[in-house]
Amino acid sequence: MTFGAPSHRIESQLLSAARILEIDAEFIHIPGVIMCSFGDQETKTSELHFVKCAGRLSLGSLHEVHQIYRTVVHDEISAKNAAAQLDALLHAKPVYSALFRTILAFLLSLLICPLAFGGSFVDMWIAGVGAVFLSTMQVRVASKSVLYANVYEITVTTCVSFVARGLSSIRSQVFCYTAISSSSIIGILPGYLILSSSLELASKNIVCGSVKMVYALIYTLFLGFGLQIGSDLYLLFDRSARHELASLAARMTSSYIIDGCYRPPEFPWYLQPFPWWTQFIIVPIFSILSSLANLQPIWTLELIVMVVISCIAYAANKVANHFIFNRSDVVSAIGAFAVGLLGNLYSRKFGGTAFTAMVTGVLFLVPSGLSQAGGITAQGDGIDIGGAMIAVAIGITVGLFMSQAIVYMFGSRKNAAVFSF
Repeated sequence: MTFGAPSHRIESQLLSAARILEIDAEFIHIPGVIMCSFGDQETKTSELHFVKCAGRLSLGSLHEVHQIYRTVVHDEISAKNAAAQLDALLHAKPVYSALFRTILAFLLSLLICPLAFGGSFVDMWIAGVGAVFLSTMQVRVASKSVLYANVYEITVTTCVSFVARGLSSIRSQVFCYTAISSSSIIGILPGYLILSSSLELASKNIVCGSVKMVYALIYTLFLGFGLQIGSDLYLLFDRSARHELASLAARMTSSYIIDGCYRPPEFPWYLQPFPWWTQFIIVPIFSILSSLANLQPIWTLELIVMVVISCIAYAANKVANHFIFNRSDVVSAIGAFAVGLLGNLYSRKFGGTAFTAMVTGVLFLVPSGLSQAGGITAQGDGIDIGGAMIAVAIGITVGLFMSQAIVYMFGSRKNAAVFSF
């Protein structure tokens, strides 16, 4: 739980470990808490423990935890040694410093801008600066003030949206509002949270799934609300920009509008969308940086596997989107099916950790799925973002479960519980 394991798998993992260690135990998982009941058959009594925990996704540590779990379940080391290893892992320092994580946030927003939201060479740098502002506020201010942490998302998105709208209102229309505002806040999108909630619901874990789903939806609406406030606030100060925006909306049917951005052919190369071949360079780099942002150590075989699976996920998504129009859920399901098939086969045949190998690819599907739904700004209506997020998450869930069923339908049964999405 500390390192962000998929919550719908935790109970089955614990039950399988208890069975191997011959312990009479029952487990109940609710968001942030696990209740462990240990029974004694001789005295007919039981002992109840509450384990409360909150954490964030940490791929390197999660892989280590699973390897320790696997060695215990296969009777390779004692539970006592494993507990000592887990303690050392819990008290270890983070893999990367706060400054390095801020640089990663800058690069991720900079790359996703042209990749998913049609931003130009000029837009991507503004989006990167927005991400640095967001990351700095999170590390320096929100983490130290409980009061500010409650309104952190709204204030940050409002500032980003205000600046993006101001830049896009410059007469020459050099900057694209949708690309800048969507890319800047990619770091605080609850993609993983909404995905894990839909996985919970699909696993029939109603309590956990519904609690997380409602929270993720409200959180997403906060982001949409913040973007809307920032945009309207600027238009309140600059009346001429409102008229300009109305005339741009009237021209939206024009062939010069690409991904919600005004791109007439007379604009120079640095104001045009990136050519298609740049995806072959940007996608692998983005996948590497995304893995590092989720605390994956650099010099590991796992990182190469993550990047390969992530690139294939993007390719599957792109091909599906070419044939299926305006259905972000179906397209996401196809991308997720490809990820799930590769991740589970890697675990089955090469003994890797399926979940950590798949995370980067799955999280990549969230922004690319949203971009097909009209960007995070949802073409000006904040409420639509919630629906777009659910559509993408449900598509990914269906794809992941189908791929897992196909891979684990064949072959011998495992002692350990499946550690996958």
